[in-house]
Amino acid sequence: MAPTAVRTADAESLSAAPRVVAPTDRGSVRSRSSRWPARLDVLQSVSGLFLAVFLIAHMFFVSSILISKDAFYTVARFFEGAWLLGRPQPWLVSCVVGFVLLVFVGHAWLALRKFPANFRQYRAFAAHRAGLRHDDTGLWWIQLWTGFALFFLGTVHLYGMLTQPELIGPYESADRIWTGTLWPLYLLLLFAVEIHGSIGLYRLAVKWGWLEGRDAAVSRRRLRVAKTVFSAFFLILGLITLRAYVQIGVTHADRAGERYVPGAHATLVPNPSALAAAPNPPSME
Repeated sequence: MAPTAVRTADAESLSAAPRVVAPTDRGSVRSRSSRWPARLDVLQSVSGLFLAVFLIAHMFFVSSILISKDAFYTVARFFEGAWLLGRPQPWLVSCVVGFVLLVFVGHAWLALRKFPANFRQYRAFAAHRAGLRHDDTGLWWIQLWTGFALFFLGTVHLYGMLTQPELIGPYESADRIWTGTLWPLYLLLLFAVEIHGSIGLYRLAVKWGWLEGRDAAVSRRRLRVAKTVFSAFFLILGLITLRAYVQIGVTHADRAGERYVPGAHATLVPNPSALAAAPNPPSME
């Protein structure tokens, strides 16, 4: 009985012991487990590229106010599907903004993986950056802080467009910026988003080898020049556009809330609440 008991105990101990993974197995397990960080990195790059392209298009659409009020009104109604459905449908804008907001939140979540998780990591990175004195590391640091600012500034702007898409127009937007005292937020948002976006596009180009020539150093210098030109152009365009909305808002402040009606002989259409509160005109009988 003793040998049988010993053999049984040995079998049980062997079955309970952890399986020793062969070197080839360990390599395959490691490769499988390391795919997700790479996949998340690709998702972060794709979402960042989408948001950058959207922001470029958005800036051109918004700056149509520099052409004329009618031009911006036409652009706003275009995205409401008036050209296809016969009348504006603001809910279409809400759908687009809702999708952009989801991508924005997802991109922010993916970026959080690389933020310092505590003060010790922050201090270690700060020391590393100071000792390394590497330009691209400094750009990443700027992108981190501008991205942190966008968590708040961008969300406020997107939420307003999501819930009130019908209030996008020459007078409506100008009233929101000036009378609604949102111009400081838009000013900060402009600098944060343009700096963050230009650095992001630069880092994407470097990371994935876009526009890379035979000499990597020369290509990187050219990309830095392109990044600076990109930032300067859209910052200047954004400041001029914001100034135009502020000027419209100032001149329209005493009639804030009135809707814009396009055309050479356009009249201002007050809010329904303003019409209800207005006294009845005298009878002509």
